[in-house]
Amino acid sequence: MDIKVLSSGVRHSNLPESYVRPESERPRLSEVSDCENLPIIDLSLQDRQLVAQQIGDACKNYGFFQVTNHGVSTEAVEKMMCVAREFFELPVEEKMKLYSDDPSKTMRLSTSFNVNKETVHNWRDYLRLHCYPLDKYVPEWPSNPSSFKEIVRNYCIEVRQLGYRLQELIAESLGLEKDYIKDVLGEQGQHMAVNFYPPCPEPELTYGLPGHTDPNALTILLQDLQVSGLQVLKDGKWVAVKPHPNAFVINIGDQLQALSNGIYKSVWHRAITNVDKPRLSVASFLCPSDDALISPPKPLTEDGSAAVYRDFTYTEYYKKFWSRNLDEEHCLELFKNQ
Repeated sequence: MDIKVLSSGVRHSNLPESYVRPESERPRLSEVSDCENLPIIDLSLQDRQLVAQQIGDACKNYGFFQVTNHGVSTEAVEKMMCVAREFFELPVEEKMKLYSDDPSKTMRLSTSFNVNKETVHNWRDYLRLHCYPLDKYVPEWPSNPSSFKEIVRNYCIEVRQLGYRLQELIAESLGLEKDYIKDVLGEQGQHMAVNFYPPCPEPELTYGLPGHTDPNALTILLQDLQVSGLQVLKDGKWVAVKPHPNAFVINIGDQLQALSNGIYKSVWHRAITNVDKPRLSVASFLCPSDDALISPPKPLTEDGSAAVYRDFTYTEYYKKFWSRNLDEEHCLELFKNQ
């Protein structure tokens, strides 16, 4: 059997040729510094206006922030990480039953980003799941490990509630009604990528994922506390985001940059690899409904500010995003008003 995934149990002593980036596209890890001041926002603070303001500042200046006291139970988080590890430790023959290169499939195990289109691959495997509505998608999820469906289902419910809460605070931070963003986005889709980055023999030569922005509205990332790998582009330089205990990393997706009329930033970020240890992360994505019309709110253009982007539907955007390479120019540039 041709083993297509990296999580096969085979340790590589050299990086296979198909993963080696051209010289000009390598991560230059020695130039990356730690991000000392990525905002950590305590969602349990009683002063809602202050929390909204902190989130607004973070969205404007970073496009990324971390949240603590977020309401997702410690048990749900720990079980999620545990069952994700168990899944990737399954025998490769078992995992390959779920393998697919087809990005339109709603449940699949795959590798890299878009294997059929790329010339250079990324050092990661991932399990991609659609998560909403749960009744529709849970039946097709993996039944091995046996606890997978129940654990992931519970985690998805709690994370969705957190996403709604954050969207309300983001709306308020823009001076909009708290339900404004949720109303525009409609019946939001929810996806998950359970990412596995095996130990990599030559991290300097490749990526887990190259620099990209997220095409969705909001991303809620659960990081591996043992191994860091997330880096964010800040003021033209890549900085490393250290995992913070009991926190989620939140980042603004392209749809919220468009909805904020460019005030908030969907920031370039990437995942690097580690020579000694495997790394896990669980990214949950909230996405507009397919027919949601993304256009700037009137209050943000009433003062004479022009609309930065033309109106578009999420379906139109998503098709465009998947038809390109991950690290091409920002997909939103294609929707700018001239």
